[in-house]
Amino acid sequence: MYPIELTTPMAKDLTDFGFESLTSVESVDEVLNKKEGTVLLVVNSVCGCAAGNARPAAKFALHNASKPDHAVTVFAGVDKAATERARDFLLPYPPSSPSIALFKNGQLVHMIERHHIEGRSAQMIADNLIEAMNTHCA
Repeated sequence: MYPIELTTPMAKDLTDFGFESLTSVESVDEVLNKKEGTVLLVVNSVCGCAAGNARPAAKFALHNASKPDHAVTVFAGVDKAATERARDFLLPYPPSSPSIALFKNGQLVHMIERHHIEGRSAQMIADNLIEAMNTHCA
């Protein structure tokens, strides 16, 4: 577990933008078990190299005309049970933090794993998300 004073600003980066923080298994189930609509899930992390671009990319992508019905986040290394439950919905992908997933009608339709984030600019990651949102959220 990471010190709260380290992770709070990173979590607020998304929640202050309107992402709902899922901190329990029940809250993850409530959102990701929905069979209608679209959900963008960001698995947040303290990793500066990847998370430092994933968070701004997710926020930038939400300026797109086509966007998900819900934007949510879990924080790896902080909300352990919630993150583990969210990762159940991300199968068959292995645990990856940070990562960004798009769900439509309860099904995972797009996944950006850490190795797709590392070495890419926030704009490149956002462009990837925007393309997926134009396809699945229109």
